[in-house]
Amino acid sequence: MTASEQAPVIAVDGPGGAGKGTITQLLARRLGWHLLDSGALYRLTALAAMKQAVDFDDETLLAGVAAALDVRFEPSPGDEPARVFLDGEDVTGAIRTEECGDRASRVAAIPSVREALLQRQRDFCQPPGLVADGRDMGTVVFPDASHKIFLTASAEERARRRHEQLLAQGENVRLPDLVKEIQARDERDMNRSTAPLKPAHDAQVVETTGLSIDEVLDQVLAVTGRT
Repeated sequence: MTASEQAPVIAVDGPGGAGKGTITQLLARRLGWHLLDSGALYRLTALAAMKQAVDFDDETLLAGVAAALDVRFEPSPGDEPARVFLDGEDVTGAIRTEECGDRASRVAAIPSVREALLQRQRDFCQPPGLVADGRDMGTVVFPDASHKIFLTASAEERARRRHEQLLAQGENVRLPDLVKEIQARDERDMNRSTAPLKPAHDAQVVETTGLSIDEVLDQVLAVTGRT
């Protein structure tokens, strides 16, 4: 049974910092649907590998870490991201560090890791529907999704948003360094051999630079016909 036959899917793809996490959580809450943060699964794989001192050049061991993840998501109030638990431990903050994000981008480029996580992602598709956030939701994981959206923004805009988040968390990071890191991550994600970051051929591209969260949500709702 395909995902669309089991339950409708809204696939939201795009680079880091484009607003996917906030938009998908708001959209899932508005519709009363399930939520999949696929990026969290790759961050969790990276974090688990770091905790286990796994060599990030050992693709076999990394795939094993991905296959054995003990993960739980819990919704959060307001606009806060869902709480994420690894082996029963709340790691919501730990997986959002820049180091973990960079390691996750490296892990996500490994075909065996992506294969290990593929069915786990598809299992999130349950009635009444699923809002899936990632980089290959509409191209690989849910190619038959009822709606496909690709959120994007300039690297400078995404770095500015991330800079504000890190400052709010008490982290002192230079904005120019963040721009370089985001550009390097984009390059890696777009040019990997397996499931490269790109809009699905039938996706609606939404440019979020300069838009508020409410403005982006309105555009996404209009695209899905659920205003």
